[in-house]
Amino acid sequence: MIDRTGLILDIFGARAATREGVLQVELAHLAYQKSRLVRLWTHLERQRGGFGFLGGPGETQMEADRRMLSERMVKLKKELDQVRRTRGLHRAARQRVPFPVVAFVGYTNAGKSTLFNALTGADVQAEDQLFATLDPTMRSVTLPSGRRIILSDTVGFISDLPTELIAAFRATLEEVAEADVIVHVRNVAHPDSDAQREDVIQVLNNLVRDGVLDETWPERVVEVLNKSDILGGVRHVAHVGGAVPVSALTQEGLPDLLSAIDAQLTAHLPVIHVKLSIQDGAAMAWLYEYGDVIERTDEEAVIRLTVRLSDNDLKRFERSFPEYLTLIA
Repeated sequence: MIDRTGLILDIFGARAATREGVLQVELAHLAYQKSRLVRLWTHLERQRGGFGFLGGPGETQMEADRRMLSERMVKLKKELDQVRRTRGLHRAARQRVPFPVVAFVGYTNAGKSTLFNALTGADVQAEDQLFATLDPTMRSVTLPSGRRIILSDTVGFISDLPTELIAAFRATLEEVAEADVIVHVRNVAHPDSDAQREDVIQVLNNLVRDGVLDETWPERVVEVLNKSDILGGVRHVAHVGGAVPVSALTQEGLPDLLSAIDAQLTAHLPVIHVKLSIQDGAAMAWLYEYGDVIERTDEEAVIRLTVRLSDNDLKRFERSFPEYLTLIA
């Protein structure tokens, strides 16, 4: 009889599409099988009868099975380490561009992939099935401010996620750790929506414990109440704690979600003050494109801007327009 962990692993295996996903699922399956070997061979020994001090008839075979599993797991871990290094190179490349990364998280079947498709026009698999997304998918999106971001769709969480899955899917979950904003997508129409919310929070807190995620992650969260259409539309859903009601199916509320992501990206950015000549159109255009101009004062010969700008963008501004270094206060 298959247990809960085995069932979850089988579902994940059926959904795996990329090389990374296949490796992750196989590693999880091997860890699961290894933990069951002792129980299996003990059961066979009881059926066949033991040989006293010589040990049971299944002992040698069990040792061989465990050795083969261990060798395969070592090989898989090395391959996954290479996946993580490659993913790290991709993240470094994005940081050089740089575009902020916004990662979707949520309970399985909360509608993350449907929402991802609605925002990006992508064709990510979106079905009314558990764990329909395994491998993270990324697309570029332009926010109302004109700022470009990268959206990342990740695998859904469940309650009491087995340890084997946390370890095997660490590379996928690292994408959340690197995100500038975490969008927590909830199925607001589900009767256990609040409990599912707590399950997701518990999984993320476990990632903090495991050293995958930093403890400040709640400061980067935008909560989304998806499937509002089932409750009659966004107007019928309470905005609890600043959560944004949307319907990925009807696309109602999506502009509000993009605005909320925009605001979250700039909420904790350092503020700088720049004095520009009225002829300095290039520098001004750059600040408007990559920064969040929160105040502007036009004087006779100069323009003073108060701008929220990330550390990376500030360094880029300083490299592109070094003549303004002494004018930044």
